Amino acid sequence: MRRVVITGLGAITPIGNNVEEFWDGIKKGKCGIDEITAFDASNFKVKLAAEVKGYNPEDHFDRREAKRLDKFSQYAIIAAREAWKDSGLDKEKENMERVGVILGSGIGGVETIENENRKCVEKGPDRVSPMYIPMAISNMATGNVAIEIGAKGESIAMITACATGTHCIGESFRMIKHGYQDIVLAGGTESSITPLSIAGFSNIKALSKSEDKTRASIPFDKERNGFVMGEGAGIIVLEELEHAKARGAKIYAEIVGYGATSDAYHITSPAPGGEGGARAMKIAMEEGNVKPEEITYINAHGTSTHLNDASETAAIKTALGEENAKKVMVSSTKGHTGHLLGAAGGVEAIACSKAIEEGFVPATINYQVPDEECDLDIVPNEGRKVEVKYAISNSLGFGGHNSSILLKKYE
Repeated sequence: MRRVVITGLGAITPIGNNVEEFWDGIKKGKCGIDEITAFDASNFKVKLAAEVKGYNPEDHFDRREAKRLDKFSQYAIIAAREAWKDSGLDKEKENMERVGVILGSGIGGVETIENENRKCVEKGPDRVSPMYIPMAISNMATGNVAIEIGAKGESIAMITACATGTHCIGESFRMIKHGYQDIVLAGGTESSITPLSIAGFSNIKALSKSEDKTRASIPFDKERNGFVMGEGAGIIVLEELEHAKARGAKIYAEIVGYGATSDAYHITSPAPGGEGGARAMKIAMEEGNVKPEEITYINAHGTSTHLNDASETAAIKTALGEENAKKVMVSSTKGHTGHLLGAAGGVEAIACSKAIEEGFVPATINYQVPDEECDLDIVPNEGRKVEVKYAISNSLGFGGHNSSILLKKYE
């Protein structure tokens, strides 16, 4: 079986519009949550979101192209460009038929869907844009990135709600490990800070209604009351080890394990005790031949909802054992970025890669009130300088989808 390494990183997030800015924001404990500006939220119960700041499409695309791309595709292309450039790959020197793209989005082009539906209802069907379908459908981030990069290998869009990004990375890992591709761009993208999305998530009681941006996304805090919607994209370049070594590539980390499970329990609630998430972590550790006591850091799904954080705590205890669970550092970076839905796993894989590269464990920021149900070392409020040899990144999605990837310091 072939070994798989990470050689490129690309991101656009609520705390930075590239990887350098994002990681600097993580280290400084920056919170990207603020009042919603994407639309008038005065009549909404939810007032806060984690928006990408200072974004102008025309800084990245010509005007005509920008109008033909929903923002979720724009974000994916921007992150993919950065990841590809960071990797040092040259498509003139690569067999692009061995380069794949596996990206996903939890919702896809929801902004386009809302806008075109409004036109259809108010002005009639003939006013709906002919670009509506190719802008809105969820696979178009993948398709547009493949076109942008010139990747002619397997091009797949996976959708598993909030587990999407991690599933895409895990399946890309398998694709390279088993010899189907040499290079894959993988991760997720999302742009769903829209009236319909906020209303829908709010009415299902998933979103925090706090108007204090420092007490809205508060993973593992006893006063947590819902997640905060975020947006952006996180994409990494995965590459077969010998291929990377042959061209002298910089290696951020190695992926050694991947676990994917289903709760088969409920459309929105996790299985009791986080049973499915625990199995995903165990499978990843078994594939990587790594013992629970060797895990340094877990980037938790940690959404700041009562059920998620309590069940994920239980899952970590089950997967690692009570004693090891007390020693491992567990943090959620969703206090910084909000919840990027389908993009969360991509952005959080980048956080794990940088944690391994620099020996820095991100904090769980804005933490104040301990919860006896979440009694792990959640690295409260201040990150830690410590060598990270093995890191797990967890993502859990509506529908009972669970995914975990296991990253290792490359030696």
